[in-house]
Amino acid sequence: MSEKKSDTPDRDDVRHRFGEAVNMTPKELEEWLETDESKSVGVGEGESVGHHSGRRIVEILRTKKDDLSDDDVDHMHKVVGYVARHSKQRPKGDVTETRWRYSLMNWGNDPLKDA
Repeated sequence: MSEKKSDTPDRDDVRHRFGEAVNMTPKELEEWLETDESKSVGVGEGESVGHHSGRRIVEILRTKKDDLSDDDVDHMHKVVGYVARHSKQRPKGDVTETRWRYSLMNWGNDPLKDA
């Protein structure tokens, strides 16, 4: 694990944007990650990149602000980017049971939660 840095505006900004992008609680995300739907999407051999990211997001959400490592903040930045890019690719129609939604949920964002 890398050393912790003092809070800089960049870290604060990443934490803020992460808080906006991730709209699932740690418990909701943990329960989601146990479903077959969660495990059915993503890329990578074995556990998908998104599924692994979801487990990491749960850890980050349960970490105190002052205990976040540089690696945690880097992952938070990656999550913000993924959610922003993927959200722009929303398919037409009902997305309730789509791979698009399932993938976003693996990254901690349920696009239907705020709808």
